[in-house]
Amino acid sequence: MFGADANWGRVLCAVGYSGADVDISKIAVGFSSGAGEIRVCENGAGIPFSEEMAKTVLSQDEIVINVGLNDGNAAASAFGCDLTYDYIKINGDYRT
Repeated sequence: MFGADANWGRVLCAVGYSGADVDISKIAVGFSSGAGEIRVCENGAGIPFSEEMAKTVLSQDEIVINVGLNDGNAAASAFGCDLTYDYIKINGDYRT
């Protein structure tokens, strides 16, 4: 993930923007990749975690952002991409 920053607050912000009726005090956030897994938020608040491990996990090409609403049995997946400087540079250097 661009910047390898375990900014769980932005994840909670995105949940808020969704407009879904959620209890923020129940939410858990973690990140995982081929390098491991790290939990960074429980019960809607940050928890102590290793910044070094977070950087290792978030420096991989594919990252999973795990959000647990802890309110029911449903599950969903979504896919996206992180637009890094290199992506912008490559796609901005040519005309079609």
